[in-house]
Order: sequence, then C-alpha cells, then structure tokens
Amino acid sequence: QVQLVESGGGLVQAGGSLRLSCAASGRTFSSYAMGWFRQAPGKEREFVAAIRWSSSTTYYADSVKGRFAISRDNAKNTVYLQMNSLKPEDTAVYYCAAGFLHPYFSRADAMVPSNYDYWGQGTQVTVSS
Repeated sequence: QVQLVESGGGLVQAGGSLRLSCAASGRTFSSYAMGWFRQAPGKEREFVAAIRWSSSTTYYADSVKGRFAISRDNAKNTVYLQMNSLKPEDTAVYYCAAGFLHPYFSRADAMVPSNYDYWGQGTQVTVSS
C-alpha cells in the first residue's frame, strides 16, 4: 500500500511559478512510475507529466512542455512538479499518482489514469489573469 500526499498548491498570478511536492509512504517508492494529472471544473482528469523510476525518462502533455518539469528524489520518497510561466488555463486540482507500469513504459501508457494504482487527495492550483 502506498499513500500519497500533495502540497505546494496555491494562488499565483499568470507568469508566476509554483512547485508541487508529493510525498509517498512505503518502502518501494523507487519501483513506481510517478505521474501528475490535473482536473479543472467540469472537465475530465488529464495527464500532465510522468517519470520513470530511474528518473532517466520523463513525459509531458503538449500543453505544459517547456514550462513544467517533473523530478523525483527516491531517497526522500518524493516527486516534484516545477511549474513555470503559469497560465490561467493551468488552473485545476493537481493529483499525484503512482503505478507499477512497465519499466520502459511509453508516453501513451503514462497518459492513461487507469494505469496508476494509487492517487493523492489533490492540491488546488489557481492562476489569476
């Protein structure tokens, strides 16, 4: 069993930055693929970014590529999402997810919410114009 707790959300002006953190319990954190998803009111949950256990490969949604960066610290059981140049359309609840994906999972695999086994409670990010 893995428990995920997100933090770092808040209100920021357009063009600003936020860094989300996701702290995971469990001794096998380094074995999990980690992902970030987001859900805006009235919309479906959408993929944001994912990272393999080894941190060697990352994937991003086209809408955030070049602005967001995912990273992980397996020694601290934590995954991060650095968000720069934020836009009002980035406003959403951001969720951290962990899953036992294939070690060499593809971007297509990373984008599917049902491929993840554990989810955090979410943290609100609001970007004002």
